[in-house]
Amino acid sequence: MKEKAVCVSKLAVPWIATLLALLLFFPVAGSAAVTGSVSAKSVPAGDTLKITGTIEPGQDLYITLASQRIFVPKECVGSKERGIFIKEGKKRGFNSDTKVPYLAYIITNNSKPLGKVDVKRYGGAFFFSGLYKTKMFYLAKWDKVSALARKGYLGPIDTKEEYNLYKFNHEKKFGLFTVTKERTMKGKMPIFSRDVLTDYSKEPYYWNKGTKVSLDKATGKYEVSFKTFRHTYPNTPFDVYVNGKKVATYTVAKNGFWLPLGYRYLNPVIVIIGGIIVGWFFSLVGLGGGMLMAAYQVLFLKTSGPVGINAANTLKPSNLPIVFFSPIAALRNYWWKEKRLVLPLALAFGIGIFIGAFIIGPPISAKYLPMAKYKAWLGIVVLVMAIRLTYEMTPRGLRASKSRREVVKKYQEEYKKAKAEGVALKMSKVETVKPGWWTLDFKFFGSTFRSYPILFGLVGVLIGIVAVSFGIGGGFILVPTMTMFAGLPMYLAVPVSLVGTMFSCVSGLSGFMVRGYWPDPWIMLGICVGAYIGGFLGGRTQRFLSEKVLKVIATATLYFLILRFLKIEIWI
Repeated sequence: MKEKAVCVSKLAVPWIATLLALLLFFPVAGSAAVTGSVSAKSVPAGDTLKITGTIEPGQDLYITLASQRIFVPKECVGSKERGIFIKEGKKRGFNSDTKVPYLAYIITNNSKPLGKVDVKRYGGAFFFSGLYKTKMFYLAKWDKVSALARKGYLGPIDTKEEYNLYKFNHEKKFGLFTVTKERTMKGKMPIFSRDVLTDYSKEPYYWNKGTKVSLDKATGKYEVSFKTFRHTYPNTPFDVYVNGKKVATYTVAKNGFWLPLGYRYLNPVIVIIGGIIVGWFFSLVGLGGGMLMAAYQVLFLKTSGPVGINAANTLKPSNLPIVFFSPIAALRNYWWKEKRLVLPLALAFGIGIFIGAFIIGPPISAKYLPMAKYKAWLGIVVLVMAIRLTYEMTPRGLRASKSRREVVKKYQEEYKKAKAEGVALKMSKVETVKPGWWTLDFKFFGSTFRSYPILFGLVGVLIGIVAVSFGIGGGFILVPTMTMFAGLPMYLAVPVSLVGTMFSCVSGLSGFMVRGYWPDPWIMLGICVGAYIGGFLGGRTQRFLSEKVLKVIATATLYFLILRFLKIEIWI
């Protein structure tokens, strides 16, 4: 038996040798045939990376660039974000433990197996959405791409749960603003994030700009150029996978001044300039400062927030200082020098706003007020106020309030006299006739006004809830409320509005910070500096403008805000 066994083993030796030779000269498909290298190990953010190498002849090319930094829903800093991911995961097929790269791109010569290009409707509020249309690349469902994933062609994304989370992060706005931080835009509206890319010269869609793909299928040689995301987190390492094989690693290096919580490369001077412009305007008419600064952040600064924090929850607390530092300089003129601040009204508004913005507003807005729908309904409210202010500028509207009409007349007389004599205009002081928290009577320019501080405080509670929901001061509601329902002239409404918005800032910012949402320090500092300078200029400017001019400015601002609330502003 032993001799027979030895004989069999001797006969097997030539066959084993032949098999080893075949393995040596004919490599296993998808292994040694795949090569790749990058043009540089470190690429400044926004620069172009080149990838060259070979794949098996006759095959399509699939390169995945995946950040080594991983996103996991359960590790979100914000409790609100964690809750939304849990809710969305149940509907879309991922869970709180699912892991995906926070940035990942799939570059190919053939995008059809990964999805399709189709029409995307966008713009408008929830009750009339889809004002505009564009093209978008829709990722296919898992059952269509699972075969590619099993081969490793999607890099580290190789399970159904991971793919579903990747798809959610790139196609849904909550994912764009919470995880990827990169979004393709139409006008000023985000559509989706770059995910599947191919040669722009062959498929000239806006998301393919900066991408070139050259593949010789006969030889398997390829060359790819890819423009890196300009605002990639500094020194982020990426892995390069080519047709399922990891071939290289590179780093997207720092390229400019980085905002640590704003998650952008930006010169802080741009923030200061915006703060000056908005602060001047806010102190001039007493409204729109917070919302205009929010629009400035969205349109120009593009505040994004850290990975795992929704952009809005960084933008709001960073935005609030505009409604604190801007009024400081202006109030010095309105209250200390010109004595035209109705202090009981201002304090009543402030206390009400503090209650609404710090105590009541945060839990209500987080749980019951979806941002998109709430903005739309708020847009309707602002529209009503804008129409009302427009009416007040008509001859019939000007006749509606006798006291206010007399103030405007006396102001215009004083203004003409000061201009003729070449002296500075002196404003009349507020004189209390009948003090009280329930009923308050006071005189201004010889006319008597009656107001109700406690009622104004209750209105302040509602304004505080609105303010904390959107990271604004609430002046766009305060001023129309005082001019429309209390019959106050703009010269009195603006100083009261500024005090109210200062309370809004302190309470709103505190409410965000105790819940873990912090402002970006550089954006906040730039806004503070700019707002103080702008507020000083605004306080000096207002006295030279008539009531009608101030109302025209305020009304135009309200119409602008309507476009923002209802998402009609693609042309801005």
